[in-house]
Amino acid sequence: MLRRRKLFAVLAALIILALILPVLHVRRFLDRPVAPPQRQVVEIPAGAPFARVAEELATAGVVADARLFKLLARRHKATQRIKAGEYAFAGAATPEQILNRLLAGDVLLHPFTVPEGWTLREIAARLEAEGRGSAETFLRLAQSPERRERLKIDGPSLEGYLFPETYQLTRGMDEKALIETMVKEFRRRLTPEILAGAKERGLGLKELVILASIVQKEAGNREEMPLIASVFHNRLTVGMPLQADPTVIYGIENFDGNLTRRHLQTTTPYNTYRIPGLPIGPIANPGEEALRAVAFPARSDYYYFVAKGDGTHIFAKTLAEHNANVRRYQLKR
Repeated sequence: MLRRRKLFAVLAALIILALILPVLHVRRFLDRPVAPPQRQVVEIPAGAPFARVAEELATAGVVADARLFKLLARRHKATQRIKAGEYAFAGAATPEQILNRLLAGDVLLHPFTVPEGWTLREIAARLEAEGRGSAETFLRLAQSPERRERLKIDGPSLEGYLFPETYQLTRGMDEKALIETMVKEFRRRLTPEILAGAKERGLGLKELVILASIVQKEAGNREEMPLIASVFHNRLTVGMPLQADPTVIYGIENFDGNLTRRHLQTTTPYNTYRIPGLPIGPIANPGEEALRAVAFPARSDYYYFVAKGDGTHIFAKTLAEHNANVRRYQLKR
């Protein structure tokens, strides 16, 4: 009888242990932070089954048990709600913290910098050089009439409307998404104040961006932008050609860096030595300072300026003064 009681006690203990151990194992899994042996980057493709995601995280040492991680996600009804992308894991984290990151889309971001005054071609070349996309695809989309119409851009391309900024790109971000992000940033930075200032000077959005792109390319520093803008405003007011070298260069296919007299005398839609007023479209993507300078130019009587060779310009009211400045700062070099 005593032996039977002992046997029942042992069996009861084993049953209780069998019930408790899984609970303890699950509790330990949930509460114990896990750190991978080194920084791990795990890419989750769009539409990947959660079971595959859990296995990859376990293989990388991010979670301790793929099966339990899948059960955790099911409990939160999260298996269909995680965000695709690249995730970087380094420090210790609990399974719940890992799952929350997947749900929030806390993906790895790659900075992509577009300097002020860069052209479509320069942006496309950097995009491809950094492995972020195809230069050909980027240019095709930026020059597509359908894309311009959809984004409500009036011009021969999206040149001028891709705002210069450092963008944080996800791995899956394609050329179309980047273009739309850049145009969205342009509209965000184009304040009602800037638009109102341009309107007071008789400029619509298209004219504002074209002139700002010229100011951006001509100015050696931001401080001079309002003064350079005043020169172009003064010329437009009296009907003088803008005679801006950067516009001529933009209209030359495969420009080799040497601007010649023949270039200046060849009529193109961008040669402001040969055509009156503004060129057909922007020649670069201006920053906010250039846009603001055109909307709120300095007050001046200047109609000419020439580069001094140190990043600044000297300004003149008359052609005689200008010619003297050219002899002093250009011809002597």
